[in-house]
Amino acid sequence: MRQLFNTLKRNYLLMLPPALFFFLSFSLLKLTENLILREYGISMTSFAGAAIGALIIAKVVLVVDHLPFTTKFSGKPLLHNVIWKSGIYFAATFTFRYVEQMVSFLREYGDFTTANQHLLAGIVWPHFWLIQIWLVILLFIYCAVRELIRAIGTEEVMRLFLGAGRGDTR
Repeated sequence: MRQLFNTLKRNYLLMLPPALFFFLSFSLLKLTENLILREYGISMTSFAGAAIGALIIAKVVLVVDHLPFTTKFSGKPLLHNVIWKSGIYFAATFTFRYVEQMVSFLREYGDFTTANQHLLAGIVWPHFWLIQIWLVILLFIYCAVRELIRAIGTEEVMRLFLGAGRGDTR
């Protein structure tokens, strides 16, 4: 029982940083969308999608981090790893979003081809590409900060940002 608790705690702590980052990011996107729609008299206020999206992305990050090929460029400059991992996370989230939508269409239409045709016909393409572009940017920023923290060390980052830790004489 203790081992299960430790595993759950470890996974929770690993999921927390990406979940918080993406929750804040998606909340800002949702706020922007709400402000734009308000201009046209459309009212939308739910931030539940931001929370759910953040949890999904955090879980995708957690799962993808355990794949053996994610550390392919660990000996190279940070930019290689940032671009590589951003691409992997993007492909994984894109696939997850597609499968998530496809499941509901499969229930309705029964076969894959018909469900896929209805899915592609029902997509609002400008909205879809807007979300994809933001997702690429956010994943890149997340990966860049994460790799920088790994290279510098958590304690040094905390000292630089907050002035806390050993050797702080200010």
